[in-house]
Amino acid sequence: MPKRILIVGGGYVGLYTALRLQRGLRPGEAEVTVVNPENYMVYRPLLPEVASGTLEPRHAVVPLRAVLRKTRFISGALTGLDTARATATVQPMAGPSLELEYDELVLALGATSRLLPVPGLAERGIGFNSLAEAAHLRDHVLRQLEIAAATTDPEVRRSALTFVFVGGGYTGVEAVAELQDMAVDVLEGYPEVDRSEMRWILVEAMDRILGTVSADLAELATTELTARGIDIRTGTLLESAENGVLQLSDGTKLSSDTLVWVAGTRPQTIIGELGLPVDDRGRLVVDDTMRVHGQPNIWSAGDCAAVPDPEKGGTCPPTAQHAVRQAQQLGENLLLTLRGHAVKPFRYNSRGEFVTLGKNKAVGEVLGHKVDGTLAWTLRRAYYATQIPTWNRTVRVLGDWVVGMPFGHDVVNFGSREEPRGAFKEAAAEKK
Repeated sequence: MPKRILIVGGGYVGLYTALRLQRGLRPGEAEVTVVNPENYMVYRPLLPEVASGTLEPRHAVVPLRAVLRKTRFISGALTGLDTARATATVQPMAGPSLELEYDELVLALGATSRLLPVPGLAERGIGFNSLAEAAHLRDHVLRQLEIAAATTDPEVRRSALTFVFVGGGYTGVEAVAELQDMAVDVLEGYPEVDRSEMRWILVEAMDRILGTVSADLAELATTELTARGIDIRTGTLLESAENGVLQLSDGTKLSSDTLVWVAGTRPQTIIGELGLPVDDRGRLVVDDTMRVHGQPNIWSAGDCAAVPDPEKGGTCPPTAQHAVRQAQQLGENLLLTLRGHAVKPFRYNSRGEFVTLGKNKAVGEVLGHKVDGTLAWTLRRAYYATQIPTWNRTVRVLGDWVVGMPFGHDVVNFGSREEPRGAFKEAAAEKK
């Protein structure tokens, strides 16, 4: 009877583990099932370019059903786990819950925004972890420019043109850089707005931005962002966001309609409810083969797992390149387990890092060499074009980039898609 491998989560770890199994399994050796709320995987390094409009949102995702043709896919969410019976409870999009039996289980649930108890944050803030959030922010920034261009109220104008990002890690830096670059580029179409009126502020609690990269690389990024007028506040916290007024720990008060919260992530809440060992950050405790401690048939990797880092000590950073390599090794370990062989520990040493800062702007470190400007931007794009799964997606992404290079950013705001039934409701109201 074929072994049953259940993969919960369709992000990097879920997709790449399933792909490795799909390529390596012999006929009849195992049945693989992937469970994920969405039927696609978001290629997160491309989210900043979705936000700036240089990449079509649909091209930044990988359709799971299209690439995992030898795998059963269920659109649903994990709600419970019975390790004694080796069953997982899954709630599909509609209808009753399902009980799925497994011989090997992979928990690849990723992470979600880590919110702090800041008054007003939940009501005023928006994250930057999903495709919807990235697309929304592009529309939101363009909407703020429209508001500023049309209003005669100086306070409304000031609030509309003040953009605050909290969190100076990879995501925060790339998000503020791409969106600011877009806003400056489209200002020609807003003669009522002067560039000097826009305030872009990046708030970071640590003493420098990009704390997970080398100090030299962080300094390159700081110099570039500061030269563009982005106000970087290090050693600073957001204390309150009530009533549209942002209170910072350095005493600054800002009236702003834009608060982007990118101050870290945490594992999904369900991880702590499964009865499995977790560390002080809520991540599953795994060994260097990515097997959950005390559970010989449960595995985990990526953002929801504390995977040991043998190269630098501690645990692996939550980066895309680590998640992909972990998944590939995890898939290999599952194949070895099925065939009765000893599994192998995860080993990976990063070859480099890139941080996009807008069109033709980036900083990076490749094999110990620092690069910046157009060269870093080109190398970053070349790297990700070769890494995104399937030639179909690679061609679509390259097409977006090539077509967009000679042109500026588009100013079309599709904010109405957030209320797709608005026109219908209005027409119904008028009829009454």
